[in-house]
Amino acid sequence: MNTTPIALITGASRGLGKNAALTLAAQGVDIILTYQSNAAAAAEVVAEIEWHGRKAVALPLDVGDSQSFNDFSLRVKAALEQTWQRDSFDYLVNNAGIGIHVPMAETSMEQFDTLMNIHVKGPFFLTQALLPLLADNGSIINVSTGLTRFAIPGFGAYATMKGAVETMTKYWAKELGPRGIRVNVLAPGAIETDFGGGAVRDNRQMNEFLALQTALGRVGLPEDIGGAISVLLSPAAAWINAQRIEASGGMFL
Repeated sequence: MNTTPIALITGASRGLGKNAALTLAAQGVDIILTYQSNAAAAAEVVAEIEWHGRKAVALPLDVGDSQSFNDFSLRVKAALEQTWQRDSFDYLVNNAGIGIHVPMAETSMEQFDTLMNIHVKGPFFLTQALLPLLADNGSIINVSTGLTRFAIPGFGAYATMKGAVETMTKYWAKELGPRGIRVNVLAPGAIETDFGGGAVRDNRQMNEFLALQTALGRVGLPEDIGGAISVLLSPAAAWINAQRIEASGGMFL
């Protein structure tokens, strides 16, 4: 029987999800990754994972379309059977998301609903649909943000959604505990990626300002978060449950 752990990571064709997938693959974990539209980028990640000697499958998924989740779960089930001859996977990382930077006074209902569908309704019902395929004694990580602890104007709607994710996480941990499934939150600080238009990475003034507000003197890199995810999923973290772990280098202390 194949005992290699399998992780399903949403939004893993780029950014933090991609780095998490590659970090886990380098540590002996096989990957099911999702992408919204860029199949070529997802295929490149699959190729890199296979270079590490691991198996990987890329599946399209729009986390903002909760009506598609039952069909997606069937595709995951088929991929597990065809690629691994298994009926379950071990780790779920709810990572996919977008950022909208707009003051509260100017936030439209459309923007609010988009964020809600992607960041709250999406992971809630996607996880629900995948629960029959998630192995007992498995683990779930919900990706949040440092912005639920400190406030930067313009991110209120986004942070509100992540606050809901952090509350959901505690309830999931309680309800899934009888199956031995751990559920935790990883909250990144400012990271150099293309998220939100790549402002942290490309805006030198913003990058320097945030670095000055961080105890370790720099903003984060994708590998900082991929490493943190791999630690939280590892057997060494087996007694960490229902926790919010911030990976920010010590921002706004």
